[in-house]
Amino acid sequence: MAQRRGTIAQHGLLRTPGPMRQLVRVLGVALTVALVSGAGVAAYAAWDFSSAWSEDAVVLDGQESAPPDIGALDDEGVNILFAGLDACEEETKHLFPGRCDPRVTYDETTRASALNDVNLVMHISPEPRRVTVISFPRDLMLSAPECSLPEGGTAPAVDRIQLNELYQRGDIPCVANALSALSGLQIDYAASITWGGVIEITNAIGGVEVCVGGKGIYDEKNTGLALAPGQHTLVGQQALEFLRTREGVGDGSDLGRIGNQQVYMTALVRTLMSDAVLRDAGRVLSLARTTLESVRPSSSLTDPVKLAQIGMAAADVPLSDFTFVQYPVVDDLYNSNRVAPDEASAEALWTALAQNVPLEITGDTGGGAVLAEGEETPVPEETPASGAPSAAPTPAPAGTPASGELGANVRGSDASQVTCSNGRGVL
Repeated sequence: MAQRRGTIAQHGLLRTPGPMRQLVRVLGVALTVALVSGAGVAAYAAWDFSSAWSEDAVVLDGQESAPPDIGALDDEGVNILFAGLDACEEETKHLFPGRCDPRVTYDETTRASALNDVNLVMHISPEPRRVTVISFPRDLMLSAPECSLPEGGTAPAVDRIQLNELYQRGDIPCVANALSALSGLQIDYAASITWGGVIEITNAIGGVEVCVGGKGIYDEKNTGLALAPGQHTLVGQQALEFLRTREGVGDGSDLGRIGNQQVYMTALVRTLMSDAVLRDAGRVLSLARTTLESVRPSSSLTDPVKLAQIGMAAADVPLSDFTFVQYPVVDDLYNSNRVAPDEASAEALWTALAQNVPLEITGDTGGGAVLAEGEETPVPEETPASGAPSAAPTPAPAGTPASGELGANVRGSDASQVTCSNGRGVL
């Protein structure tokens, strides 16, 4: 069963080696899972590049001992935090004149001005395997426990703080501790990526095809993005602009942006799990190399064997069991421009993950996304355990609900569904 809150794993962060210092909003989510999913070639890549990957890792709170072996997923789930950092790095700040002051350069050691604007927790279940990615809004107001600082000392607990300020407060350990306390999930591993990394990784992938719906996305003022309705293959800076756009989709809010990001993530999973990628050894090696150079992991995530095991654990998960959801929220009582946890709606999600039942999303796809024409919300089916005959699903344990039905305030989709950006048109 998915492990609920125990001690908080201590996430040691690694500094990104080399010149590729990267960009935020990617949801490296599917990458870490699907990248290594196909074959030993990814395991080889993990071994080959492990020294670069582990050079500057960061330690998570409470991880003096090793986290659970991913090979033991039959007994408990594994949870990985991905943080996308909005940071004005020297190599990329010229791309964002509205956000970055050309006179100021981001300093990784002080974390000044860096915001953890994208916050994803990926849960890989025990058998039968399922992958669930939960997006937490950047504007979420929450309490945060104390956390250890990489430079030494401790950041004290706070009763109220905006989620995207936690990285400035104390690096990835502070983000991991707060989301672990909020969700009850023990976060075993973590990684962060900056804007530059998104560009490098999407270049290595060779592009991700997304569907743009509504009136198209025309957010040239804020991100430079202009996409007419239809299919588009996004690479490099344009992929980053797509992930960053807020004004161009839905109602212009951060919640709408999450829905749009999930359009990209589900398309990314389908791309990475396709034979065209998994059977191309050179492409997989290039992806592995770029990922290891572009992502800053926790020290717990630097073992190349564990990297391979993560991918192997998700290798045979059907697309319908790759589920992307938004953490449910309500309007904040004290600030109409912020949101607060909808704990009642979230509890159904945590219970379903703990009992490892298929998630049934009854809410919509989020304001920034719409189902593509002809797509319908599928009824989830029980996934048989690995090696079991497909006609004989694993019986649910006593007390397990008939389904993982989620409330209407839990929005999202799975990777088998084709979704489109809900473009707002010319602003």
